[in-house]
Amino acid sequence: MSAYTIKLHDFEGPLDLLLFFIKRDELDIYDIPIARITKEFLDYMHYMRQLDLEIAGEFLVMAAELMQIKVKMLLPPEGGGEEEIDPRTNLVQRLIEYKRFKEMSVEMVKREEEQMKIFPRGYRSADERFVEEETSEDLIRDVTFFDLIAAFKFAMDRMPKKFIHEIERINVTVEEQIVFIEEFFSRRSEATFYDLVKDFTERIRIVVTFLALLEIIRAKKLIIRQTKPFGELSIIRNISESVERA
Repeated sequence: MSAYTIKLHDFEGPLDLLLFFIKRDELDIYDIPIARITKEFLDYMHYMRQLDLEIAGEFLVMAAELMQIKVKMLLPPEGGGEEEIDPRTNLVQRLIEYKRFKEMSVEMVKREEEQMKIFPRGYRSADERFVEEETSEDLIRDVTFFDLIAAFKFAMDRMPKKFIHEIERINVTVEEQIVFIEEFFSRRSEATFYDLVKDFTERIRIVVTFLALLEIIRAKKLIIRQTKPFGELSIIRNISESVERA
């Protein structure tokens, strides 16, 4: 199985989130549906707050900018005969420049990785490992933080709707849910996040379980697989980690 990179420490910024929406929904970057993408952006910020994640100030600035652009596009054009400037122009230019920068960065990383595999004749690194050539089925894209948030959102959106607010103290900790997840995957080798929480009736338990899952992923006890871009995420027990600990 291929190695995976889950970008949790190098947390993506607001432009990354907008590009995530544009790529996922195959939107025209030159004609962004601002009302739709603003709602998506605010929804993701809402779920990030539910997870008690620290939201960088730049996310709040971007949210304000999107709302401002949305308002400008709803207002009738001002008279004067001059062609109206599209309120999205500045944002589109920044997205295109940032997208090019990211693509160049990825290409440079790939070249660096390829270069590291090349050794002078007669020389072999002591740490060199022989890796079987990957098949097309083994090639799986890196999973971003926003992919994980999408899985969390999917589970939360399918929680039973309660129209009567009940005040109830639920004593659940990240440590307890780490034990729950480890026991769950002692019986199963693969599952989705929804499989993990579908029997829960409290939203807070889903939130804490998601945070516990992040901790286990950081510890490399579980890995994430995504067979196609923006497809469903599968959580898999890291057998190699278990073997090393044994």
